[in-house]
Amino acid sequence: MAIEVGTQAPDFQLRDNHGRTVSLAGFRGEKNVVLLFYPFAFTGVCTGELCALRDELPKFVNGDTQLLAVSNDSVPTLRVFAEQERLEYPLLSDFWPHGETSRAYGVFDEEKGCAVRGTFIIDKEGVVRWTVVNGLPDARDLNDYVKALDTL
Repeated sequence: MAIEVGTQAPDFQLRDNHGRTVSLAGFRGEKNVVLLFYPFAFTGVCTGELCALRDELPKFVNGDTQLLAVSNDSVPTLRVFAEQERLEYPLLSDFWPHGETSRAYGVFDEEKGCAVRGTFIIDKEGVVRWTVVNGLPDARDLNDYVKALDTL
């Protein structure tokens, strides 16, 4: 079960596609965070979703907001994926301990061994203000994220 709106978002420290450590706490007091979990790099629906975000990036990475995309892929896989798809926002690896952050947010599918499509909008104080969770085959509508960000 995914964490609920109004709860404190679990902090994490994950490595990005460049090997840098990124933590949710690093944005506290400075930026809202769009935290997007997706199953795997190089899959059709995931690639479509992440490229749609790339194409609308100023809405999700700006002085007020930071987009962070998390999968259970390894850092080298995410590096190649980001380069191939020209993704200029952090892709975070929840590879090891496998799915630890995905589990903390309640979006890890134990049977499949990966995160489902969960999105959490977290305000500058670290509180979850909006969330949506879709199954593995179901793409999300990024316009919903924009509407939710507009309410902060």
